[in-house]
Amino acid sequence: MSTSEESRQAKVISELRVFIRKVLADPTVASKCMDIARKLKNEPDSDKLIAEEISASTIVRIPEDHSDADKIFISIIHEVLDDEAALY
Repeated sequence: MSTSEESRQAKVISELRVFIRKVLADPTVASKCMDIARKLKNEPDSDKLIAEEISASTIVRIPEDHSDADKIFISIIHEVLDDEAALY
């Protein structure tokens, strides 16, 4: 594995660690994120809208230019929504 790839992976892990700490510090964050995602999932450019509203409504900040960690987080949100839809 190259040094640049290792550095990128370390940055992603660091960002995800910060996010997990925020979720654990404020147990309402996860439910707020999912409520926002449910509301916006079918809108055009939903990833951007979800990220913007999560940033405006919670302690989680997702910059306009999504990092790899931000993309992973938004992808996981969609997976959870898909899992919910499969239950019904």
